[in-house]
Amino acid sequence: MQDNHALGEMAEFHWLMEMLQTVDVGLVVLDRTFRIKLWNGFMESHSGMLPSQVRGKCLFDLFPEVDRKWFSSKARPVFELRNRAFMIWEQRPYLLKFPNYRPITGTEDVMYQNITLSPLTSTTGKVEDICMMIYDVTDVAAGKKLLESAQVTLSELNERAGG
Repeated sequence: MQDNHALGEMAEFHWLMEMLQTVDVGLVVLDRTFRIKLWNGFMESHSGMLPSQVRGKCLFDLFPEVDRKWFSSKARPVFELRNRAFMIWEQRPYLLKFPNYRPITGTEDVMYQNITLSPLTSTTGKVEDICMMIYDVTDVAAGKKLLESAQVTLSELNERAGG
């Protein structure tokens, strides 16, 4: 009976690892010095960098476009207060400059991103790592930008017609 239970747990662990690699969200685990500990399949396919190439490297060395001071200030409460932090595309279109591969939203050159930083509690109860989740919101951003552009055009047409 014990063997079946252990096999079940192994299968469950395998499924979890497979989901982690195939989920359509970027997952990155960072330590307190912002060194990468985990890099999933989404990150690999959008960055072109293998997990073995990034593991142990500092996020800011690999992505110089990330403002270290700004990102550190966003991450500090996640480490210290165990709060989640959010970065939305309306405030900053992207954190990591990935090209936009989506054929439907081909009007945008880069992937627009929403980011969530979550604390990861160790077995000792301390937060030594954080999980960064990167969501591709390019379709949403492109749609909103198109709508805003249409509203400006409509407003201009109304002004001309009325004035």
